[in-house]
Amino acid sequence: MATLVKICGISTPATLAAAVGAGASHVGFVHFAKSPRHLSLADAAMLRRQLPARVKAVLLVVNPAPEVLAEAIRSVAPDVVQFHGAETPEALARFRAETGIEAWRALAVRDAQSLAGIAAFRGAADRVLLDAPASALPGGNGTAFDWSLVAGWQAPLAWGLAGGLTPANVAEAIRLTGAPLVDTSSGVERSPGIKDVDKIAAFCKAARL
Repeated sequence: MATLVKICGISTPATLAAAVGAGASHVGFVHFAKSPRHLSLADAAMLRRQLPARVKAVLLVVNPAPEVLAEAIRSVAPDVVQFHGAETPEALARFRAETGIEAWRALAVRDAQSLAGIAAFRGAADRVLLDAPASALPGGNGTAFDWSLVAGWQAPLAWGLAGGLTPANVAEAIRLTGAPLVDTSSGVERSPGIKDVDKIAAFCKAARL
């Protein structure tokens, strides 16, 4: 099966078209004011309307207040909501039951013990994204964790690999980890929040070599 590719932090029609044209399976819209990739709900909704049905829209949020999340869902109509804060398995299970929307949870991987705790999200999240520990931001920092930690890992639920992935290293990351989905943001930018259409194309191509 081909590796799924998510290009996160899309913010313009041109970079959206580049991701779609390069064969991305998912594109991410960030609604988090502290991020250089932050989009207003109006802008995210505008871009979401331009997506073909074959590409899933992922709305990234960080510990949103319930009313903020509800408004974001009404405005953007995402296929997936990616939770990137401290949301618990119980909160994700409740979200899925109430909305019927696919829920992903980003989780930091520091060591083997981090992986052991992921089983708590089985039945609560549709997918977990394994990412490097947070620094300035919860994600999108361009740093990778030790991929050898997930080599041969028996995942308890669907998962994806994030953190520090670039066109130059994504093929090796997939080879080492067997990741069924790869997620990049800063790795296809020319400056924080500014995507590069050539890097998007190169990443998608390398992920499928």
